[in-house]
Amino acid sequence: MLFEVSRQWLQQAADGDMAIERVDLYIQISERFDVFADAQGIHRMDDVTGQLTDSFMGAPGRDRHDNIILVPKDSTRRQRRSALASLFAHARALGMTQAVPLHSERGMPATRHAALLALLLSGLGSAETAQATPSDLDLALATVTTEGNSRTTPRTYPLSPWAVRALRLRTDYLAEHRPGQRRLVTSDSSTPYAAQANVGAGFNDIARLSGLATTARRVEPRDITRYVARQVLLQTGQISEVARRLGLSSLDNAADLAGLAWKIGGDPR
Repeated sequence: MLFEVSRQWLQQAADGDMAIERVDLYIQISERFDVFADAQGIHRMDDVTGQLTDSFMGAPGRDRHDNIILVPKDSTRRQRRSALASLFAHARALGMTQAVPLHSERGMPATRHAALLALLLSGLGSAETAQATPSDLDLALATVTTEGNSRTTPRTYPLSPWAVRALRLRTDYLAEHRPGQRRLVTSDSSTPYAAQANVGAGFNDIARLSGLATTARRVEPRDITRYVARQVLLQTGQISEVARRLGLSSLDNAADLAGLAWKIGGDPR
């Protein structure tokens, strides 16, 4: 896990968004936290609690001369908090955990990223994701309902256990911090076009942070739709089921998304 997050920090340093010295500091603190958690019998990120992170931030340490410091300075506590906040934010964005042990994490942007990805992976298109609201969710039944749009029909999708956790985290965050907001991942004041563009921008952040998108390779929400189409085809063997799940009226479009050359003379994708 630390290896993957370290890659994101190094990329931020390469982009000029983070000093390489801070990357080194974050890696050192994260390694120490891993040892500290292991000593407490905590071996999974999902099991990390606020009590554990608070204990770590107040734990004894050593200075640059290797002398033991029983009570860390305020600056040391801030560095530890900052490193752990970044570690868990990136880990959530990468789908490695749903844990939010630092409740004061500024804005918790990763809840939006996780919710956005959960909706796309459940079969919603970018325009539908942009308009999704908490009332569209039934987390008890693990489903999400969309009204569709000019290109798709209304339908209800099943949610994976991970999607349920991610969307519950998002709805809890909105209820506590933005109780008046209706949409799950876009601003209520955005036009439909702008909201859809915001979904694309958010997905680009996810793709960049995860290493899927590079300067030589572009990834877009449509790629997630293609993935979902292929998964449905693999599970059911029916193009009609792909069309139903994605709300498409055209079997040709469904076959195209699933990468199936189903007409005579078609080229396999």
